[in-house]
Amino acid sequence: MNLDAMDRRILAVLQTDGRITNQELSERVGLSPSACLRRVQILEREGVIVGYAARVSSVALGYGTTVVVQITLERQTEDYLEQFEAAIRENPQVMEAYLMSGSADYLLRLLVKDAADYERMHKEVLSKLPGVSRIQSNFALRTIVRRPSMPVATATGG
Repeated sequence: MNLDAMDRRILAVLQTDGRITNQELSERVGLSPSACLRRVQILEREGVIVGYAARVSSVALGYGTTVVVQITLERQTEDYLEQFEAAIRENPQVMEAYLMSGSADYLLRLLVKDAADYERMHKEVLSKLPGVSRIQSNFALRTIVRRPSMPVATATGG
């Protein structure tokens, strides 16, 4: 789907306020309510908008520490990759997981309560994941940038 300037305006507003009414959204972007709703429905149907969610403070939930973990598997066979990926999908503290190129096979972003919670997770979860041969952990000291919104102004679509 090619995004035009109006699509980008709609996406920019929805990323900052996903609870906005269609009437308010249409006024902010300069469309009639029916045209605005039609565009939003197309963006949803085409998979540009993939959902709506509340952003919740990890600290308020007791998860004060972010750990970035690099995982190397024993082998990179289809079976090893599928088993590993299925296992990490089951853990709610794995916030993001990426299959990587380079020295590690996977990069994970975990939320943990503290160092003791990570130690437990390392021992009970990470080291028991299928096919793991190496785990390298890095603790985030401070969040510098964490953008909740995509850069729609410079998006090309497609």
